[in-house]
Amino acid sequence: SHSYWRKSVANFTSLPQYFKQYSYYTQSVGKVFHPGIVSNHSNDYPISWSSPPFHGSAEKYKNWAVCPSADGLYRANIVCPVDVDKQPEQTLPDIQSAKFAIDFLDNYNTSDVKPFFLAVGFHKPHIPLKCPKKYLDLYPLDTIQLAQNQYLPKHFPEVAWNPWMDLKDRQDIKQFNISFPFGVIPDYYQKYIRQSYYACVSYIDDLIGSVLQKLNDKHLANDTIVMLLGDHGWSLGEHNEWAKYSNFDVALKVPLIISAPKLNKTLNYHHMNPFDPKVKKANRSALNEMKAVVELVDIFPTLADLAGLPVPHICRENVTELMCSEGVSLKPLLHDRQNAKKWWKSVAFSQYPRPSAKSQANSDQPALNDIKIMGYSMGNSYFRYTEWIGFDAKTLAANWSQQFGRELYLNPNQTNNVAFNPRKAGDMKSGLQQVLQLNAILIVQILLSSCTK
Repeated sequence: SHSYWRKSVANFTSLPQYFKQYSYYTQSVGKVFHPGIVSNHSNDYPISWSSPPFHGSAEKYKNWAVCPSADGLYRANIVCPVDVDKQPEQTLPDIQSAKFAIDFLDNYNTSDVKPFFLAVGFHKPHIPLKCPKKYLDLYPLDTIQLAQNQYLPKHFPEVAWNPWMDLKDRQDIKQFNISFPFGVIPDYYQKYIRQSYYACVSYIDDLIGSVLQKLNDKHLANDTIVMLLGDHGWSLGEHNEWAKYSNFDVALKVPLIISAPKLNKTLNYHHMNPFDPKVKKANRSALNEMKAVVELVDIFPTLADLAGLPVPHICRENVTELMCSEGVSLKPLLHDRQNAKKWWKSVAFSQYPRPSAKSQANSDQPALNDIKIMGYSMGNSYFRYTEWIGFDAKTLAANWSQQFGRELYLNPNQTNNVAFNPRKAGDMKSGLQQVLQLNAILIVQILLSSCTK
C-alpha cells in the first residue's frame, strides 16, 4: 500500500474499468479501492469510475478519541461502541455509504438501457471496532468465548509471526504494557474485542440488508448479480494473534456469497463449518460433496462471465499483460457443481511479506524496499503449507534456495507444524506433487476451453 499500481507494476485493467469499457455506469461507494497513493489519491477515478467515488464526510473522524472508557474519558481505542447521536455529524461513515447506495438505487432509471456496476465498500469490522452500541446487545459478554487455539503452534517459525502493532498502538491496549513480540492481551479484554468485532459484523450485516431491500423494492433484484465478499480475514486471538498480517487460515478465509438470478442459484461456500462438532455427520458429508476451492482472484472472471462479457484468459508466466486473470470463472460451479468439481482446482494460494526472520516493528506492514522475505502459501480444507523464502524487492523475484521457515498444518486449528516431521515428509511430498498436477490439469482444461470458444 505504498505505491500506485498503475505506475509501480503495470497499467492493468481494473474490474470496474472493464465494466465501464462495456458501457456500464460504474459507481464507487465507500472503501472500494484502498485510499491514498495506492489508488492515486483518487480511488482510480476517472479510469475506473463513471462519476467521482463517494466517501462519507465522517470518514475523517475514524481515529478520533471518541471511544468511551471505564474512567469516563473518551479515547482512541480498539473497542469502541458509540452513541451515534453524539458522534461528529451525528453519523458514521458506513451509515453514510449505505444511504448513498440506497439513494443511487432509488434514483436509477429502470428504463435506462445502460446497466450499472455499483461497488459498496463498508469499513467495518476494520479497526477501530466502532459501531452503534446497540449491536453489542446481540452478543452478551458472558456468552463470548475465547479462541480455541490461543497458543503458538508447536515448531512454529518466528518469521510467520505478526506482532499486531496496529492494536498495540490503540490507547486501551497500551494500558496493558504488552511485551514485544509475544505478549498476551488479558483474557477479559480479549472477550471485549471479540464482542465488539461480532457487533461490527452485525452492524454491517444490517446495512447490507437495507441496500438489498432497496434493490428488491425497485424491482431490480431479478436482473442484478450480487456478490458479497471480504478482502481478508482477521485473527481474534487464535495463535495469540490479532489482525490480518499472516498466512494463517483465519486471516486468509473470507466470506464469498454470489447471487446470480439468471442461473436461479445462490452460492455460499462458508455457511457451514465442517469442523464444528455441532454439525451432524450427514450434514458434514453433504458439505464435503458441495465444497470447492474458490479464491478472490476468481471474482473478475466470474462477474464478467455472469454478465455475458468476454472472460479474461489465464495470465501467462513471465508475460505482463494488461487483460488477463490469475482466477477462473465460478460459473461452472454455479451451473453444474458436480461435473465442474471433476476438474476443479484443488488449492488456494496466498502470500505475505516480511522484512526479517525475527519480529520487528514493521513486520506487519513492511514498505516495498524493506521486504526481504516472502511467505508463499497454499491450502484447502485439509492442509495449509507455507514456505518463507528470500525475496528481492528491486526485481520482485523469489529466491527458493534461501529458506527462512516452513509450515505444514494438517488440522483446522493449525496447532502443530509438522513440516519437519520425518513421518510426514513423504506424505507432504506426495501431496504437493498431486496438488501441482491437479492445478496443471485445471490450466490445460481452461486453455482448451478458451481455444474452442
